[in-house]
Amino acid sequence: MLLEPIRPSLDERVRALNESYRHHSATAVLERALNDPAVGNLALVSSFGAESVVLLHLVSVVAPGTPVIFIDTEMLFPETLEYQRELAQKLNLTDLRTIRADRRDTSFEDPDGTLHQFNTDACCNLRKVVPLERALKGFDGWITGRKRFQAGTRAALEFFENEEDKRLKVNPLAHWGREDIEDYMVNNRLPRHPLVAKGYPSIGCAPCTSPVKEGEDPRAGRWRGSQKQECGIHFVGGKAVRGPVTQDTTKENAA
Repeated sequence: MLLEPIRPSLDERVRALNESYRHHSATAVLERALNDPAVGNLALVSSFGAESVVLLHLVSVVAPGTPVIFIDTEMLFPETLEYQRELAQKLNLTDLRTIRADRRDTSFEDPDGTLHQFNTDACCNLRKVVPLERALKGFDGWITGRKRFQAGTRAALEFFENEEDKRLKVNPLAHWGREDIEDYMVNNRLPRHPLVAKGYPSIGCAPCTSPVKEGEDPRAGRWRGSQKQECGIHFVGGKAVRGPVTQDTTKENAA
Protein backbone atom coordinates (compact mmCIF):
# COMPACT_ATOMS: atom_id res chain seq x y z
CA MET A 1 0.00 0.00 0.00
CA LEU A 2 1.47 3.30 -1.11
CA LEU A 3 1.32 6.15 1.38
CA GLU A 4 0.45 9.60 0.11
CA PRO A 5 3.40 12.01 0.38
CA ILE A 6 3.16 14.43 3.28
CA ARG A 7 2.36 17.85 1.91
CA PRO A 8 4.27 20.75 3.44
CA SER A 9 2.30 23.10 5.68
CA LEU A 10 1.53 26.63 4.53
CA ASP A 11 4.15 27.95 6.98
CA GLU A 12 6.74 25.64 5.44
CA ARG A 13 5.77 26.75 1.95
CA VAL A 14 6.02 30.41 2.93
CA ARG A 15 9.48 29.92 4.44
CA ALA A 16 10.67 28.04 1.36
CA LEU A 17 9.26 30.65 -1.03
CA ASN A 18 10.77 33.58 0.87
CA GLU A 19 14.13 31.83 0.89
CA SER A 20 13.90 31.03 -2.81
CA TYR A 21 12.78 34.52 -3.85
CA ARG A 22 14.69 36.68 -1.35
CA HIS A 23 17.18 38.08 -3.89
CA HIS A 24 14.59 38.69 -6.61
CA SER A 25 13.30 42.03 -7.85
CA ALA A 26 9.64 42.97 -7.58
CA THR A 27 9.07 42.18 -11.26
CA ALA A 28 10.77 38.79 -10.97
CA VAL A 29 8.79 37.91 -7.84
CA LEU A 30 5.54 38.81 -9.57
CA GLU A 31 6.37 37.07 -12.84
CA ARG A 32 7.60 33.87 -11.23
CA ALA A 33 4.85 33.74 -8.59
CA LEU A 34 2.18 33.90 -11.29
CA ASN A 35 3.70 30.85 -12.95
CA ASP A 36 4.99 28.86 -9.97
CA PRO A 37 3.02 25.67 -9.13
CA ALA A 38 4.23 26.03 -5.53
CA VAL A 39 2.34 29.35 -5.33
CA GLY A 40 -0.82 28.34 -7.14
CA ASN A 41 -3.71 30.34 -8.56
CA LEU A 42 -3.47 34.06 -7.72
CA ALA A 43 -5.65 37.17 -7.97
CA LEU A 44 -4.56 40.77 -7.53
CA VAL A 45 -6.57 42.77 -5.01
CA SER A 46 -6.39 46.52 -5.65
CA SER A 47 -7.92 49.56 -3.97
CA PHE A 48 -7.11 51.76 -7.00
CA GLY A 49 -5.62 54.15 -4.48
CA ALA A 50 -2.70 56.56 -4.55
CA GLU A 51 0.01 54.02 -5.43
CA SER A 52 -2.07 51.19 -6.88
CA VAL A 53 -1.22 52.01 -10.49
CA VAL A 54 2.34 50.69 -10.06
CA LEU A 55 1.34 47.10 -9.29
CA LEU A 56 -1.57 47.23 -11.73
CA HIS A 57 0.82 48.31 -14.48
CA LEU A 58 3.31 45.58 -13.58
CA VAL A 59 0.60 42.94 -13.73
CA SER A 60 -0.74 44.30 -17.04
CA VAL A 61 2.74 43.86 -18.53
CA VAL A 62 3.69 40.52 -16.92
CA ALA A 63 0.34 38.70 -17.03
CA PRO A 64 -2.51 40.85 -18.40
CA GLY A 65 -5.14 38.15 -17.84
CA THR A 66 -4.61 38.06 -14.07
CA PRO A 67 -7.92 38.50 -12.19
CA VAL A 68 -8.06 41.93 -10.52
CA ILE A 69 -10.44 42.26 -7.57
CA PHE A 70 -11.68 45.75 -6.69
CA ILE A 71 -13.66 46.20 -3.46
CA ASP A 72 -16.31 48.87 -3.91
CA THR A 73 -17.35 49.69 -0.34
CA GLU A 74 -19.98 52.08 -1.70
CA MET A 75 -18.31 54.73 0.44
CA LEU A 76 -15.40 55.51 -1.87
CA PHE A 77 -14.57 58.94 -3.25
CA PRO A 78 -16.12 59.61 -6.69
CA GLU A 79 -12.56 60.33 -7.84
CA THR A 80 -11.53 56.76 -6.93
CA LEU A 81 -14.34 55.26 -8.99
CA GLU A 82 -13.44 57.45 -11.96
CA TYR A 83 -9.74 56.58 -11.56
CA GLN A 84 -10.64 52.89 -11.48
CA ARG A 85 -12.47 53.21 -14.78
CA GLU A 86 -9.60 55.18 -16.32
CA LEU A 87 -6.95 52.63 -15.30
CA ALA A 88 -9.04 49.65 -16.35
CA GLN A 89 -9.23 51.09 -19.86
CA LYS A 90 -5.66 52.43 -20.07
CA LEU A 91 -4.04 49.23 -18.76
CA ASN A 92 -6.48 46.93 -20.59
CA LEU A 93 -7.39 44.98 -17.45
CA THR A 94 -9.30 42.12 -19.04
CA ASP A 95 -10.51 40.36 -15.89
CA LEU A 96 -11.57 43.12 -13.51
CA ARG A 97 -14.00 41.95 -10.82
CA THR A 98 -15.81 44.60 -8.78
CA ILE A 99 -17.19 43.21 -5.53
CA ARG A 100 -19.51 44.70 -2.92
CA ALA A 101 -21.08 43.69 0.36
CA ASP A 102 -24.24 41.61 0.13
CA ARG A 103 -27.31 43.89 0.20
CA ARG A 104 -28.88 41.69 2.86
CA ASP A 105 -25.87 42.23 5.11
CA THR A 106 -25.73 46.00 4.69
CA SER A 107 -29.51 46.31 5.17
CA PHE A 108 -29.26 44.42 8.44
CA GLU A 109 -25.95 45.73 9.85
CA ASP A 110 -25.78 49.26 8.42
CA PRO A 111 -29.23 50.26 7.14
CA ASP A 112 -28.60 54.01 7.37
CA GLY A 113 -24.91 53.99 6.35
CA THR A 114 -23.65 55.35 9.68
CA LEU A 115 -21.86 52.28 11.08
CA HIS A 116 -18.46 53.86 10.37
CA GLN A 117 -19.26 56.71 12.78
CA PHE A 118 -19.22 54.51 15.88
CA ASN A 119 -17.54 51.24 14.87
CA THR A 120 -14.99 51.48 12.05
CA ASP A 121 -13.83 47.88 12.55
CA ALA A 122 -17.37 46.55 12.06
CA CYS A 123 -17.85 48.73 9.00
CA CYS A 124 -14.59 47.54 7.42
CA ASN A 125 -15.51 43.95 8.18
CA LEU A 126 -18.93 44.35 6.58
CA ARG A 127 -17.83 46.23 3.48
CA LYS A 128 -14.30 44.87 2.88
CA VAL A 129 -13.35 41.72 4.79
CA VAL A 130 -16.47 39.62 4.20
CA PRO A 131 -16.86 40.46 0.47
CA LEU A 132 -13.16 39.83 -0.14
CA GLU A 133 -13.22 36.50 1.66
CA ARG A 134 -16.11 35.47 -0.57
CA ALA A 135 -14.32 36.65 -3.74
CA LEU A 136 -11.08 34.82 -2.89
CA LYS A 137 -12.68 31.40 -2.60
CA GLY A 138 -11.06 29.20 -5.22
CA PHE A 139 -7.77 31.10 -5.21
CA ASP A 140 -4.60 29.77 -3.59
CA GLY A 141 -3.41 33.27 -2.77
CA TRP A 142 -3.66 36.96 -3.57
CA ILE A 143 -1.31 39.75 -4.57
CA THR A 144 -1.17 42.98 -2.58
CA GLY A 145 0.59 46.31 -3.05
CA ARG A 146 1.70 46.60 0.57
CA LYS A 147 5.18 47.95 1.33
CA ARG A 148 7.34 48.04 4.44
CA PHE A 149 7.56 51.82 4.59
CA GLN A 150 3.80 52.38 4.76
CA ALA A 151 3.17 51.66 8.45
CA GLY A 152 4.68 50.17 11.57
CA THR A 153 2.45 47.14 11.10
CA ARG A 154 4.25 46.46 7.80
CA ALA A 155 7.87 47.01 8.88
CA ALA A 156 8.83 43.32 8.69
CA LEU A 157 6.82 42.52 5.55
CA GLU A 158 8.14 39.69 3.38
CA PHE A 159 7.34 38.69 -0.22
CA PHE A 160 5.16 35.80 0.95
CA GLU A 161 2.90 35.47 4.00
CA ASN A 162 0.64 32.83 5.49
CA GLU A 163 -2.87 34.24 5.76
CA GLU A 164 -4.37 32.39 8.71
CA ASP A 165 -3.51 28.99 7.19
CA LYS A 166 -6.06 29.67 4.44
CA ARG A 167 -3.98 30.97 1.55
CA LEU A 168 -0.82 32.76 0.52
CA LYS A 169 -0.44 36.50 0.42
CA VAL A 170 2.11 37.82 -2.09
CA ASN A 171 3.70 41.27 -1.64
CA PRO A 172 5.97 41.94 -4.67
CA LEU A 173 6.59 45.59 -3.69
CA ALA A 174 7.41 44.82 -0.03
CA HIS A 175 10.96 46.21 -0.25
CA TRP A 176 10.22 49.25 -2.41
CA GLY A 177 10.60 52.73 -0.94
CA ARG A 178 8.68 55.91 -1.75
CA GLU A 179 11.36 56.94 -4.24
CA ASP A 180 10.98 53.63 -6.11
CA ILE A 181 7.24 54.17 -6.44
CA GLU A 182 7.72 57.73 -7.65
CA ASP A 183 10.44 56.78 -10.15
CA TYR A 184 8.32 53.98 -11.59
CA MET A 185 5.29 56.21 -12.03
CA VAL A 186 7.34 58.96 -13.68
CA ASN A 187 9.35 56.65 -15.95
CA ASN A 188 6.22 54.84 -17.15
CA ARG A 189 4.13 58.02 -17.38
CA LEU A 190 1.36 56.56 -15.28
CA PRO A 191 -1.72 58.63 -14.37
CA ARG A 192 -2.04 59.77 -10.76
CA HIS A 193 -5.06 59.45 -8.54
CA PRO A 194 -6.63 62.96 -8.71
CA LEU A 195 -6.85 63.25 -4.90
CA VAL A 196 -3.07 62.98 -4.43
CA ALA A 197 -2.66 66.56 -5.70
CA LYS A 198 -5.23 67.64 -3.10
CA GLY A 199 -3.25 66.33 -0.13
CA TYR A 200 -4.36 62.69 0.03
CA PRO A 201 -1.24 60.47 -0.19
CA SER A 202 -3.19 57.46 1.15
CA ILE A 203 -6.79 57.01 0.07
CA GLY A 204 -9.55 54.83 1.49
CA CYS A 205 -13.25 55.39 2.05
CA ALA A 206 -14.38 59.02 1.95
CA PRO A 207 -15.79 59.21 5.52
CA CYS A 208 -12.58 57.82 7.05
CA THR A 209 -9.94 59.61 4.95
CA SER A 210 -8.75 63.19 5.40
CA PRO A 211 -6.02 65.34 3.82
CA VAL A 212 -2.51 65.11 5.27
CA LYS A 213 -0.54 68.20 6.29
CA GLU A 214 3.07 68.77 5.30
CA GLY A 215 5.38 66.79 7.59
CA GLU A 216 2.70 64.30 8.66
CA ASP A 217 2.98 60.58 8.04
CA PRO A 218 1.37 59.78 4.65
CA ARG A 219 -1.15 57.47 6.36
CA ALA A 220 -2.06 60.01 9.06
CA GLY A 221 -5.25 60.81 7.19
CA ARG A 222 -6.57 57.25 7.48
CA TRP A 223 -8.93 56.86 10.46
CA ARG A 224 -7.57 60.10 11.91
CA GLY A 225 -7.92 60.39 15.67
CA SER A 226 -7.80 56.64 16.29
CA GLN A 227 -5.07 54.01 16.61
CA LYS A 228 -6.50 52.07 13.67
CA GLN A 229 -3.92 51.49 10.93
CA GLU A 230 -5.38 48.61 8.91
CA CYS A 231 -8.86 48.01 7.51
CA GLY A 232 -8.92 44.39 8.61
CA ILE A 233 -8.10 42.54 5.40
CA HIS A 234 -4.48 42.37 6.60
CA PHE A 235 -3.69 40.59 9.86
CA VAL A 236 -0.80 39.64 12.13
CA GLY A 237 -1.24 36.30 13.83
CA GLY A 238 -4.88 36.17 12.81
CA LYS A 239 -5.87 39.52 14.33
CA ALA A 240 -6.12 43.05 13.00
CA VAL A 241 -3.25 45.07 14.46
CA ARG A 242 -3.82 48.56 15.81
CA GLY A 243 -0.25 49.68 16.31
CA PRO A 244 3.40 49.01 15.40
CA VAL A 245 4.37 45.36 15.32
CA THR A 246 6.66 44.51 18.21
CA GLN A 247 7.86 41.27 19.73
CA ASP A 248 5.22 41.62 22.43
CA THR A 249 2.50 42.16 19.81
CA THR A 250 3.52 39.01 17.99
CA LYS A 251 3.49 36.98 21.22
CA GLU A 252 0.14 38.42 22.21
CA ASN A 253 -1.43 37.62 18.84
CA ALA A 254 0.00 34.12 18.94
CA ALA A 255 -1.59 33.42 22.32
